[in-house]
Parts: sequence; C-alpha cells; structure tokens
Amino acid sequence: MGSIAAVIFDIGNVLFPWHPRILYKRLIPDDQALDVFLRDVVSEQWHFQHDAGRDFADTSAELIAQYPQHEALIRLWKPRFAESVGAPIAGMEALLNDLSARGVPLFAITNFSHEFWPPFLDAHPAIFGHFRDIVVSGVEKLSKPDPAIYRLALDRFGVRAEEAFFIDDRIDNIEGARGVGMIGHHFRDAVTLRAALMDVGVL
Repeated sequence: MGSIAAVIFDIGNVLFPWHPRILYKRLIPDDQALDVFLRDVVSEQWHFQHDAGRDFADTSAELIAQYPQHEALIRLWKPRFAESVGAPIAGMEALLNDLSARGVPLFAITNFSHEFWPPFLDAHPAIFGHFRDIVVSGVEKLSKPDPAIYRLALDRFGVRAEEAFFIDDRIDNIEGARGVGMIGHHFRDAVTLRAALMDVGVL
C-alpha cells in the first residue's frame, strides 16, 4: 500500500447520489413549481442544519411557520428521506469490494443527520459492512469542511493525516482535508478514482 494507511470516503454523491429533487420530483409534477420549492423551501442550506446536528422537529416547525402552504410536503422530509438518495453510484460497490479484498482499511466522514443516519446505515449492509468506522457530522455536531471534524476522525481512526487518502465530491471539503495534512481526491466517478488509487499503490 506504500505510504497510504487508510482510504476515507465521503458518502453523499460519492457512494450514493443525493439531492432533494430525487424525492420531490415524485411529489410535485410541475417542474417550475418543483424548482421554486427546492430553491426557497427545502433548500440545501435548510437541510444542512440537520447535518450540523439540529433536530428535524425544530427545523421543520420553523420552516412550516414560514411556508404553511407547504406543511404536508415539508413533513415528508424526515420519513421519506431515504427516497432522496439514489442507488449506489456506478462502479463504487465493486471498488469497495476490491479494496476490502486487499485488506485496505476503509473509513468514512459524512455530513449526515443524526436522525436520518441510523436507518440509512441499516438499509445498506453490503456497502457499509466494508467500513471500520464512520464519523457522522450530526452526531458529532461538527461538519465538513471544519478542520475539527477531520482531526476528530483521524484520532478516532488511528490514522496519520499524511497517510490518509480522502475522497469527497466537494472542493471545499477536499481543501479542508488537505488543510490538516490529508491527501485529497476530488471525486468525479469510479473509473477516475480507481486510477488514482492505483497511482498511490492502494490497488
């Protein structure tokens, strides 16, 4: 494995595609109305509060007070959150299988709600069974790209920063990881990632 002691994954838009549109396009047939709802109501900025550790009961009550006409749709966010996540991204399950077969220590750092995470974890044993540990932002109340979450993860995983290969789809999260000394890979697809892992001697 050379100088890489562990591979650390993001989850959303690396292992699984995620976007509120995946759920709400099933519930709002008009494309223009859907765009407005996603921009103004269940925006990614609103949802990020859950990743930061806030409870859905509180965030939804505040949002319903602002948009009472959308109460029914807002209330569906928590019970149907899994429907905002698509099937595993092409090639990623095979890549995890190959890394595991080589005995590569696998970990993850994810921005994810402490409430939404447990059922999602339980729903995908074939994927998450590969991971030795996962740091969840909503549990820790620390979110990427805050340097503190990377330091916490490295300490918990027992991995030196310079020996950690970190994968994320967001440049700001990659820069946060690099800022604490980790090797960062900006995720585009499984083929490109596999080539990068081969380049560093992990595969």
